[in-house]
This record gives sequence, structure tokens and C-alpha cells, in this order.
Amino acid sequence: MQLKNVTHVLFDLDGLLIDSEIIYTEAFSTVCAKYGKIFTWELKSTLLGYQGPECAEKIIRALDLPVSKEEFSEECWEIYEILFPKVQLMPGARRLVEHLHRHGVPIALATSSSLDSVNLKMKNHQEFLSLFNHLTMGTTDPEVTKGKPDPAIFLVCASRFPDNPDPEDCLVFEDAVNGVKAAKAADMQVVVVPDPRISITELNDATLVLKSLDDFKPELFGLPPYSS
Repeated sequence: MQLKNVTHVLFDLDGLLIDSEIIYTEAFSTVCAKYGKIFTWELKSTLLGYQGPECAEKIIRALDLPVSKEEFSEECWEIYEILFPKVQLMPGARRLVEHLHRHGVPIALATSSSLDSVNLKMKNHQEFLSLFNHLTMGTTDPEVTKGKPDPAIFLVCASRFPDNPDPEDCLVFEDAVNGVKAAKAADMQVVVVPDPRISITELNDATLVLKSLDDFKPELFGLPPYSS
């Protein structure tokens, strides 16, 4: 696949920049266990990239849980409040984001999470968060009418840069199949750093598949290279 130069970069958050997916797994597993059900990777893999309410709905339906999505979300939130403030950045995240920011490359965050959720996760990473031009939070953003794999979040996020770049001038970083599909539908190139359990055959739409953000070479997309 031919790589094209880009001018703007959009980042997903969960599982890409921060190691929060293990916290979601712990919360979902704990709540499901209360009702005698097991939350498996097979189920988890179908949820990556979806907004919170959609995840709750899918879990309840798949496991036939005797709760509403609001009740399920509230029970998970009690766990999030304890664990999210301890979340760590993923390998290579700080280096890449700081590098792009330092070189004046416009960067933004496009996450399916809600404002409250992002505030909780990034409580101890405020300086890192301040490097982004803007944040688009799908679950609580009125303009993001549908979750990934719909392209809405990336199109809305890109449109909020002051110079309103064309989609083909934007590069997306993702970790989830639904995120890759959303970026592709938005007509953007996408670099994916997937969970190693995701089958490579599900990532055919990705422009580039990496094991870690540490492996990314900015110059492949016409961005300023790291100094050696």
C-alpha cells in the first residue's frame, strides 16, 4: 500500500495512548461475575472502539444479564473511579505526541469515551493532554451522532482544526478494528497498534500495522523524523 504524506494527526485514546483496556476488562469481568457470567476475550474483541452505552448493551445481550445498561454502567463506574486515575501511558505514546507537538504538527484526540471518563483517566496526565489542539469525545459530543465504525468521530474531529484539513491529509492512530474501519470510511490513512490477540486478517483496511508506537517512523508519512 502506497503511503501518502499527511499534515494532521488524530489519535484514539484507550488501548493506544493509555493502557486502559485492562481496566475495562477488569470492570466488565467483575460486574459480569456478580451475575454468574464470564466476560471472555471473544466478547471483549467485539466491543473495541464502541461507545460506553453500546458496550453495556452488547454485554447485557450477549450474556443475558438481569440489569439495564444504566445499572451495568453505574456498577462499572464504581470500579473506574478507583482504577482509572492510576492508568499509565502506553510505550512510545509520550515520545510521539511530544515530538509532533514540538514540530508544530496539528494533533487532536478522537475517543469514543465520555468527558467524565477522559477527565478521570487523564487526571494525572494533564500536561500530556494539553499538547493536543482539541479533544473530541464521542459519547458526550452532540456532533458525533454514531460511534465507530461510523466515520463521524474522525470527520468531526478533523473539521475542528482551524484550517479544516481534507480527510486524506489526516493520519489516524488506532488500536481497534472498529477504529480502523471508521478511519477508512472517513477516507483517512490509519496506523493500527492492535491487541496481539486480534487476527491480522481483521486489519486489512489498515495502512500500517505496528507492534508498538515506538516502532512508528514519522517520515514515512512526510512528518518530521525523530532526531537520531
